Amino acid sequence: MDLDLGQLRALEATVTAGSLDGAARALHVTPSAVSQRLKALETATGRVLLVRSKPVRVTESGQAVLRLARQIALLAADAARELVGEERITLPIAVNADSMATWVLPALAPLAGELAFDLHREDQERTAALLRDGRVMAAVTADAEPVPGCAVTRLGGMRYRPMATAAAADRWFPDGVTVAALARAPVVVFDRADDLQHRYLRQRGVDPAAPPLHLVPASADYVSAVRLGFGWGMVPAQQEPAGELVDLDPDGAVDVVLYWQQWKLRTPSLDRVADAVLAAARDALDHDAPGRS
Repeated sequence: MDLDLGQLRALEATVTAGSLDGAARALHVTPSAVSQRLKALETATGRVLLVRSKPVRVTESGQAVLRLARQIALLAADAARELVGEERITLPIAVNADSMATWVLPALAPLAGELAFDLHREDQERTAALLRDGRVMAAVTADAEPVPGCAVTRLGGMRYRPMATAAAADRWFPDGVTVAALARAPVVVFDRADDLQHRYLRQRGVDPAAPPLHLVPASADYVSAVRLGFGWGMVPAQQEPAGELVDLDPDGAVDVVLYWQQWKLRTPSLDRVADAVLAAARDALDHDAPGRS
């Protein structure tokens, strides 16, 4: 296939903007010109690459072409930065909320003056999907299986403990963490994709649908809700407020092993980010947590 760079830019801009109109504004052309470039690219590849919905959706074939488009864009930006020294490179990265709230932002901060970050917050079980469809170049993920075209490195584990305030523990667990108590005690859950509390309940033989749920979809606010007595929740060791919460079940910790996945493409910018993330993970995460290497 002889793929045209302008057509690849049109695909990348359309996916980034979510529409042909948005891509046209970014590329300073008309929506008709964007549409023509996309049609020519689909003709060249012999595949449908986009579903023209609102926002547009990338097809499975489109994911591979989108990865190529963004890899070429990153290589070009790094080359321009080396030649001119003024190019600001934007790196889209997927990160789970707890990592973003604790150790990832400090890791990236020293690079923020030279690189621009487009951070996608997603559950660690889902970040690999953003790599797969080409929306990000790298991800902190719980998936040890490398996405096609990506390399994977184990980062370490985040340990979560079932915790509550002393008052909540006395109210809901007067006889300890029993099946009956877990079935009726309110539980704080990050969002509907958060399986940590449900995983712990299943380990204890409790139907996750039994207890009442409080949904608090922000990492710091989640811990605040537990501190305020909304209920119990799985709190990461990196966010445990000293002396404010009690561990309901010292043997009930849940380990989530995290991995760094990134494109195999080597560029100075992506290498610097990887080095920063891996160095921070060495200090922040548990390297004895069970999981696949």
